[in-house]
Amino acid sequence: MPVLQPLLLLALLAGLPAPAKKTSAAALHPLHVSTSDISYNNADHQLEVVCTLYTDDFETALAKQYKTRTDLTRPDMHAAMETLIKKYVASHVLIKSGSAPVPLNCLGYEIEREAVNVYLESAPMPPVKKAIADISLLYNLYDDQINIVHITVNKVRKSTKLDYPDTRVVQDF
Repeated sequence: MPVLQPLLLLALLAGLPAPAKKTSAAALHPLHVSTSDISYNNADHQLEVVCTLYTDDFETALAKQYKTRTDLTRPDMHAAMETLIKKYVASHVLIKSGSAPVPLNCLGYEIEREAVNVYLESAPMPPVKKAIADISLLYNLYDDQINIVHITVNKVRKSTKLDYPDTRVVQDF
């Protein structure tokens, strides 16, 4: 399923207007939303995180924060963009299991249509009983940003919609 279909579905479920179709890379869309899927993998005993953002918004946020030219689609800039993404995500995606911070390793990113997926994982850790996530993706860019956070543990999925400036999700499992 293409990434924008879940974003569109989330927008519709949340009662938001559908994102506009982009006609060019510079076209703007009226919806500023990201999703963060946080899942505990029982087999590997790791947290796996996928953050999905509109590519144009993410490039703009990176350029604004790091005052540099960005292009996530150019293969010759992939390594430089990956470095910026790792720094950005480290400061905008913070997860705790109970009261203990969970260090996340950024595995990289990929472009899927108009969206970018950023992949993170933790080292092996005990099962999650209480998850706390502080997500502020694109808050440095938009004051109407919405971050949808899904947390799944033992096949139980709990979802929360964070409206700017709210950042914290707390879920018990």
